[in-house]
Parts: sequence; C-alpha cells; structure tokens
Amino acid sequence: MNEAILEPDLPIIDPHHHLWDWRSRLPFLPAEMSHPFEAILRQSPRYLLDELLADTGSGHNVVGTVYVQCGAFYRADGPEAMQPVGETEFVNGVAAMAASGVYGATRACAGIVGHADLGLGDAVAEVLDAHLAAGGGRFRGIRHMMAHDDDSAVLGPLAHAAPNLCASPQVRSALKHFAKRQLSLDIWVVEPQLPEAVELARAFPDVQMVIDHVGTPVGLGRYSGKRDERFAGWKASMARLAELPNVHMKLGGLGMPFPGFEGMGPDVRPSSEALAQAWKPYIESCIELFGANRCMFESNFPVDRWGADYPTLWNAFKRIAAGASAEEKADLFAGTAARFYRLEGLA
Repeated sequence: MNEAILEPDLPIIDPHHHLWDWRSRLPFLPAEMSHPFEAILRQSPRYLLDELLADTGSGHNVVGTVYVQCGAFYRADGPEAMQPVGETEFVNGVAAMAASGVYGATRACAGIVGHADLGLGDAVAEVLDAHLAAGGGRFRGIRHMMAHDDDSAVLGPLAHAAPNLCASPQVRSALKHFAKRQLSLDIWVVEPQLPEAVELARAFPDVQMVIDHVGTPVGLGRYSGKRDERFAGWKASMARLAELPNVHMKLGGLGMPFPGFEGMGPDVRPSSEALAQAWKPYIESCIELFGANRCMFESNFPVDRWGADYPTLWNAFKRIAAGASAEEKADLFAGTAARFYRLEGLA
C-alpha cells in the first residue's frame, strides 16, 4: 500500500520487533511447515538492521525500538542454558551500530528482551546475570514464549511450549530472581490461556509484566469461526489483568495469522482503514481497561508483515487512536514503552 503517512511528526518507540537471518535457524521451528506462519518466513527470510531501518524510515517518526527475543543467533557451543545469551550479544552489537548515528537518528534496539529457560528455576539467576553483562546496559528482561494449545493447528510451528507454564513451580522459582535485577517479563500466551497469566501476574506483584499482542485472540484450528463469540471471554480476562498494576499491554500482533481475520494475509494488502476497523474492538478495549499509560502500540515486525506493511500498520494504529488526547497519544506511541523499558532520553 502507498498511503499518505498520518501524523508524521508523532514520536514512536516501537517496543516489539525481531531480527533474524533464516540461515541462523530459529531453534524451535521445524524444517518444513504447512501453516500460514510459513509465509512470514518466505516474506522475510532475512530481517536485520538494514531491513529494520528501511521499515522504521518509511515515513513514521520512529525514534527508537525494543528488540524482543525470537531465538536468533544463539551461541553455537557452551552450556545449553547459556546459548540464548548469544542473541543478546548479537543485538547489543546492532544497538551499538544504531547508537553511532551513522545509520540515522533511530535508536534501534535501545532496549533488549532476551530469552532464558525459566524451567531452570533458581539456576536461571546465572543466565540472567550473563544477559545483563552482555547487554551493554540495554538488557531489560526476558520473554519465555508460553503460547500453547492442545490443537496444534492453532499455533502451527510455534506450538512448542509445554502446557501450564504459568503455573510451573520452576517458572515461579525463576521469577523470584527478576525484581532485584529490575528485569521485566514479556508474556506471550493465546487467549484461552489468559486466566493463567492473571494468576502468574498476581503471584509476582513486584515483577513488571507486559502481555504481548493483546493476548492473541485465536481463530484457527478448533477456534475457526469462533473468534467473535470468544470476544466477551477475552475482554473479561483483560479486565482481570487490568486490575493488577504490574501488568501492561502491547497493542499489536493482530497482523499475525493466529486470530484468523478474513481479508488479511500476505497476498492481500488491506488499507489502514480496513485494518483499523478489524482491530479496533481489541485495541480500544485494552486502552479503556488499562489506560493509555499502561498500553503501548507495537509493530511485531517482521511477523506482522503477514497482515500489513510497516507504514500501513502504524497508520491503522493512528486511526484507532484518532480520538485520544495529545497526552494519551504520547503515551500510546512512545511514553509507556519508554517508562516500561527504561529508555531514558527517547520520550
């Protein structure tokens, strides 16, 4: 789509994107896939600094970004528990390149969210410290992908997480090491798991948590055609999460295939008006429940390229937020992310 950029001067911190080279073989994905997610990798087999800056420089005023783990560039050797530290080492190098100013004004990867196996329990402390040492002052937290459904058709190649991780004693032991290191937890679950996320967040009020992708409504596999009828349950879970002051919300991820929106996909390029209409019930509900000061728009690129290109996606967000005050827009597009991820000087 070639749309005029809406509100081109509005500062944006994109708090959720990835970098990868498919040659690095994201370790949790199978070699062959028959799921809509496969199209994401066909679209973007390589997404590194050049590709990111082409997107962030496509018209919107993206002043900085936060990298979120995707399993890329793990260490090839050494203890298995420490191999994810390679991702932080790689991203910190990319962040240093961006911070030099040679590549423009956008401070890419100003914050880094990595991975540690929370199943390690108390032994995760050593991994967290290694990430902090490798992150050059940019490391902010962990995402351990917890999305699970008993129907493998729902998540396809991402159906690798064990069930009930939010209640795992090992995971809860691991989280006891977060607050004293000022580390946050990104939680990716799908909508039927949101009650589990409520209990996890309630058990750790001193750990700052953020729910990725508005809790990922589901519309594939056994949920095909049922997303709308599940909306009330999704919103009830959002309301319970919003009662917990340590929980924030990322507004995005709706360009992935998992929600099952019609008229969306790599071979269909909806307008920002069409995207805004489809996504508005979820995004507006989150802002209503959490407030703009606990919500942050995210691109989730290159994954959400499945549903929209970068400038059209941010135009859609701006259309949804059109009625917000200037202060609310400042929070939704940059301020909340800057506070949550402690990005001093970016907003």
